[in-house]
Amino acid sequence: MDELVMVEAVSRRFPLDHSEVRALDGASLRAQRGEFLAISGPSGSGKSTLLNLIGCVDKPTSGRIVFDGADTSSLNPSQLSALRRKKIGFVFQTFNLIPVYTARENVELPLLLQGMSASERRSRAMAALESVGLAERAQQRPDLLSGGERQRVAVARAIVHRPALVLADEPTANLDTHNATQLIDLMRELNLTLGLTFIFSTHDQRLLEHTPRIVRLCDGQVVEDLHHAEVAHA
Repeated sequence: MDELVMVEAVSRRFPLDHSEVRALDGASLRAQRGEFLAISGPSGSGKSTLLNLIGCVDKPTSGRIVFDGADTSSLNPSQLSALRRKKIGFVFQTFNLIPVYTARENVELPLLLQGMSASERRSRAMAALESVGLAERAQQRPDLLSGGERQRVAVARAIVHRPALVLADEPTANLDTHNATQLIDLMRELNLTLGLTFIFSTHDQRLLEHTPRIVRLCDGQVVEDLHHAEVAHA
């Protein structure tokens, strides 16, 4: 494995009236290619903020983030957009599927943004849906899918362009135990079989029990970095 993400002494502050909120306060971590890494902590600890920074959706107030060898602070908005489009897949807790599109059309979206031909988009989208066990539901719109199926479509959309990194923000938050367990197993299988790097935020113990590395945040700071043997006894 080699290093994919380096977060170095990153802080993110937001103005609030006459003061400010420190969502992150000097947080640092490194993630290798092929890792399956959870960012955990209580509500307000900075989990989503950290994911947004790693995903180049936001910029840190101080510190730096190096992604796939590039210092993201040196990239202009067009370069950051290209990096997100080509190298990062996103999974959201609310699925963020377009309701008037079929499952296949939703999965095709990242490829459409890359200007890929219609035939190749369809082929890649169907392969991605097959990998999450939903090829037979390709023509269904989101309102005809269960919550677990919708999240699996979201995972297929996140991996269809073969990104270097998949970021998932509380991916099991809106799922019951059965569907959450299926999603966890799916993500871990994609991580192991395809070598996809996953970094996700969660406070869901069901997901943490299947995670070989957990970085815990509290008040915007990294307070623990636990690996599998430690997690088993934590």
